[in-house]
Amino acid sequence: MTPPSGTFVEIKPDGTAQQGSSLASGADRASGEATNELKRGLSSRHLQMIAIGGAIGTGLFVASGSTISQAGPGGALVAYALVGLMVFLLMQSLGEMSARIPVAGSFQSFATRFVSPSFGFAIGWNYWFNWAITVAAELVAAGIIMDFWLPGVPGWVWAGIFLLVLTGLNALSAKSFGESEFWLSLIKVGAVVLFLVAGVLMIFGILGDNSPGLSNWENRDDVFHGGWVSIISVFMVAGFSFQGTELVGVAAGEAKNPRREVPKAIRTVFWRIMLFYIGAIFIIGCLIPFTDPSLLASGEADIATSPFTLVFSRAGIAFAAALMNAVILTAILSAGNSGLYASTRMLYAMAHDGMAPKIFGRTNARGVPVPALLATAAVGLFGFLSAIVGQGAAYSWLLNMSGLCGFIVWVGIAVSHYRFRRGFLAQGNKVSDLPYKATLFPIGPLLAFTLLILVIAGQNYEAVLAGRSMEVLSSYIGLPVFIVLWLAHRRITKSKVVPLLEMDLTAPKDLEDEPRGGNPSLTALRSSR
Repeated sequence: MTPPSGTFVEIKPDGTAQQGSSLASGADRASGEATNELKRGLSSRHLQMIAIGGAIGTGLFVASGSTISQAGPGGALVAYALVGLMVFLLMQSLGEMSARIPVAGSFQSFATRFVSPSFGFAIGWNYWFNWAITVAAELVAAGIIMDFWLPGVPGWVWAGIFLLVLTGLNALSAKSFGESEFWLSLIKVGAVVLFLVAGVLMIFGILGDNSPGLSNWENRDDVFHGGWVSIISVFMVAGFSFQGTELVGVAAGEAKNPRREVPKAIRTVFWRIMLFYIGAIFIIGCLIPFTDPSLLASGEADIATSPFTLVFSRAGIAFAAALMNAVILTAILSAGNSGLYASTRMLYAMAHDGMAPKIFGRTNARGVPVPALLATAAVGLFGFLSAIVGQGAAYSWLLNMSGLCGFIVWVGIAVSHYRFRRGFLAQGNKVSDLPYKATLFPIGPLLAFTLLILVIAGQNYEAVLAGRSMEVLSSYIGLPVFIVLWLAHRRITKSKVVPLLEMDLTAPKDLEDEPRGGNPSLTALRSSR
């Protein structure tokens, strides 16, 4: 018997069938009753700015100078180029899976479907923890930044205000998050473009006084200061700077036309990010000698000696420090905004996969997973309070753990993509059927996996060689935590590696039955929202 139009048949674990509706009933629509489903409210420009904004932050604005000081301008360029290659390969992998199966859980769902439920469980909780703690860190940093203008106000006051603002933006709708992230990221992009233009004019002597030209690139020992050892150490720092580019995979679950827009975002955004990073490193290397002590600054409190501030000052731009302070505050709020969004969606997805309490899978009438949002915001609240009341050491350990979690998630993306493509072909599909294809498969995920293992192993090799056990433990604590989560879940649930022929390759219901290129009527309806 064929079910009526607009319905589906769900097969329960006990083998029984239950008929359900794939459309909200008229009563539900009229009353605005929550259906515990996300709404696709993110447009193309939202996706592009989410991807760009995820990679541009204090790592570029402040810490980029310390990488040049450590490895010389040439060494820093090589390190960032290598990390850029690794991220490019990962984004191709993520793009292929996200365009085919655009879900909010993204890499957690992919790891569950294509590797094993236990691997997905560990990936999901690691990613949630990574961004939840990052939100707390950004709140602490925001308090430090505000001290530049209003030194008499305690930092925790600003942290609390910003947490309320970010939570409020995320509570409105996915579209409100996307809109706020678009404008926050646009400010950062504008600052980088202004820096690149001013820098080029200064190199050619058109702007500022006494341009050094390319003289800082003449001595090979200075250009590659410290050799390969320094390049490898900068490689780790550059990796942290690029964390956040994977946010486009999470946002795909709420994109209006993900099979068109996700590939478009990944194709165009990566090269812009590389232009910003490589261009900025080159200009800083030209205008500021690697021996300049101001380049050693690496924290939010070092705005006055940020390489961006120094270049703007030498270009004759008034109030350079205040300008960069505002830009970096924007970058911090953008990171906190994105982190709150990403961790909320990850918790929501895990609840739907049975890997987190069911309450976190609930949404309101606007499609916002409010319980998951409040739980994540509570972690942010706890994090910045623990830092303020003096638990500095414990907070540093949490930050170290979360930083390593980001690299572990990237490993999960590479492994999941390798198995996804094999399973996709094993089930009789063709590569040409994919909305977006990773052109360098299988070399891409394999090379990215290898580079990531090197990054993870070399997190703090100096402490390992020096035998500083507590420092080693602090740097690598995220790895055993991940392994314990993985193995504990596997032992309790008895889950196995998913066979290639049993992989779940189905897309969300609103996309699965669309013809290639999307349903014109559905696309028009979404665009009108």
